[in-house]
Amino acid sequence: MHRRLPLPLRGSAHAHCSRCGSELYASGRTHLEAWLALTACSAIAYLVANLNPIVEIELRGESTRASLFDALVATWNGGAQPVAALAAACAFLFPLVRIALELFVLAHLHAGRRPAMLGRAMSLLKTLRPWSMVEVFMLGVIVSLVKLGGQTTVIPGPGLAGFAVLTVLMTLLATFDTHSLWDTAERVSS
Repeated sequence: MHRRLPLPLRGSAHAHCSRCGSELYASGRTHLEAWLALTACSAIAYLVANLNPIVEIELRGESTRASLFDALVATWNGGAQPVAALAAACAFLFPLVRIALELFVLAHLHAGRRPAMLGRAMSLLKTLRPWSMVEVFMLGVIVSLVKLGGQTTVIPGPGLAGFAVLTVLMTLLATFDTHSLWDTAERVSS
């Protein structure tokens, strides 16, 4: 049986299984820097996705551009307020808060400081992780575009590319173990 042992913050350290030699977990500055870099890239992709149109639809000579915000407003005005509110939370608000929290915690730990209210931030981060459903939103957009493709001309916008990149980055970020942040915070504060 392996007990989790703290690894040094500096350098790249790895814990291995005493039986088979497989890597169990890694720590160190490289891990924290990679996580911070991916989170910063996610923030940029989030801005691109939400500040640009997702698609441009041409029908009978008229063209319409739609961003996530436009789609949420149209859904709300169409009488589906609960759907609009849930979509806004899962595709807009929760990913924004998740990215902001990760940046907050990671930037402090990278600078060698334990962030204020680390416990609350980590608790909220753990709660939000399953509810940031950018990938579900992306799948819905793709299905909608395929269905619309036969009836109209659909031109993907920069927002769609932003959501595609954000989907990949959020999936990669989900592979990081938040327990390692607690370990890093303990080493920083001691």
